Amino acid sequence: MCVFALVPILFVVSAAINPLGTLASTDLVPNGASLGNFADLFTNDRYPFARWFLNSVVIALTASFASLLLSMMAAYAFSRMRFRGRRVGLLALLLIQMFPQFLAIVTIFMIFTRVTELYPAIGFDTVWGLMLLYLGGALGANTWLMKGFLDTVPKELDEAATVDGATHAQIFWRVILPLVTPILAVTGLLAFIGIMSEFIMASVFLRDPESKTLAVGMFGMIAGDQRNANFGMFAAGTLITAIPTVGVFLWLQKFIVSGLTAGAVKG
Repeated sequence: MCVFALVPILFVVSAAINPLGTLASTDLVPNGASLGNFADLFTNDRYPFARWFLNSVVIALTASFASLLLSMMAAYAFSRMRFRGRRVGLLALLLIQMFPQFLAIVTIFMIFTRVTELYPAIGFDTVWGLMLLYLGGALGANTWLMKGFLDTVPKELDEAATVDGATHAQIFWRVILPLVTPILAVTGLLAFIGIMSEFIMASVFLRDPESKTLAVGMFGMIAGDQRNANFGMFAAGTLITAIPTVGVFLWLQKFIVSGLTAGAVKG
């Protein structure tokens, strides 16, 4: 299993350090080794890789953090409070998530065409506009995942804090959040990975080369006639793209196992 998983990675590493930098010359064991593809990746004027990398990291970090905060607030309300429309709201979130977001691509395109005319700062080819788009698609699944985890936290903790005079906001920030760190880590990691690798919505929303994310920009590097010539740079970019995801995973790994299992105890 380890060999099966490592062979594709070794092939990408081989292509990245291959001095010829073409698909036809790439083997599992390269004839030579060079960092020329990495240097070309950052010096090529046609492909602003550094800008794509910055755009992706900023969008992924900001959007995942914002979706995490909004989802946590919604999950707290659904788990701890009883109000009219609670069950209908939960079912609505679940049903909406059954349909992929790209099914609404035509409607989203028409909406943002108008938004771009009125508010260019959050329209097409902007980081902030794409963040808003991602926030709308992540709320439902994250809310359900967090609610399942919150249901395992004893409500006696809330009642004890209420007796001591704590408000809902104080209970949420000072009592609940420190106890649900594992599910926050898992949800944040899943959101980060999903946004970093998202392609369909970003390819429609981002048209200017300077505003593209890694997924959209690197696809253009191997599209059409450029597939063979730029494969070395593409492989080098793939390795660099994995650095933020691996870094976030290593940072949150101590919370991941407990977070993935505890949410399924009670729903």
